[in-house]
Amino acid sequence: MMSSVGRALRACGMIRAMASASESSAAVAPGAHDSARSTLFTILAELVHADGRPVWTASLLHVLRAAGYTEQAARQAIARGSAAGWMVGERTGRQTRWSVAPALARAFDAGPERVFALSAGDGDWDGRWLVLFISVPQEQRTARKRLYGALQWAGLGNPTPGLWLTPHTDRADEVAAVIDEAGLRASAVSFVGSLAEIGLTEAEIVERAWDLDAVAASYAALLARFGDLDPEPGDPLLLAQLELSGAIRHVPFVDPQLPEALLPGWIGRRAMRRLREVNAAWSPAAHARWREIVDETSPGA
Repeated sequence: MMSSVGRALRACGMIRAMASASESSAAVAPGAHDSARSTLFTILAELVHADGRPVWTASLLHVLRAAGYTEQAARQAIARGSAAGWMVGERTGRQTRWSVAPALARAFDAGPERVFALSAGDGDWDGRWLVLFISVPQEQRTARKRLYGALQWAGLGNPTPGLWLTPHTDRADEVAAVIDEAGLRASAVSFVGSLAEIGLTEAEIVERAWDLDAVAASYAALLARFGDLDPEPGDPLLLAQLELSGAIRHVPFVDPQLPEALLPGWIGRRAMRRLREVNAAWSPAAHARWREIVDETSPGA
């Protein structure tokens, strides 16, 4: 039987699939995820799932069209989202009412914990690393990209070939579930410990394991886009909140959340505090507008 960690990781795989571009370390810049399909994904996360009730196709179409997509592109995104297992449809006459699929709902519930941690205080780091050595056999090379994406989601960096590590030693169960799910337990060795005075220093590890310059530039772009933005009420505010929420949801794929001792004065902590403040300020009015849209687009309205 799959463990609770394994089930959560299987659900989060859907989010990892949507953020494959984020694996390049420079994908949290505004506009990086503005396809109709990724916008639908954000609508499901921030509006449909949060509202807790099924929604008609017409409601989804309204928001997608307001975001600038054609009717054809919007309907295609909905069809592909259904085929990908994001949504469960219920036919009522000629109309379809959609709910978020249970596996994706679990992923949405788990996601904010990792996102909110980005702006939290660090606490004291004990100097220990979770270290993973893994070799992907040639016959399993097609699983390599998926494995690397899952390890990056867990916050691990890759300073040298075959070596992955993170200062978040509490993520051992998460990493173990990733390895087991990939069927690579026999190809991996791990341990937890402090760095010895052999080879790379901690500063060199941080520099080589993560492209933090690109991540910092992405945070700066997010602050420039949203930090002082004051959208008009109604659909403009709803769309701005969706754009911001979508950007925030991708941040854990590129920010390893290193402790202050390894990365003092990191822009990510300041940026996420500000972006969360903006998101919280916009959220009530955005969700009120969403409820209006659902009522206006329901059959018989």
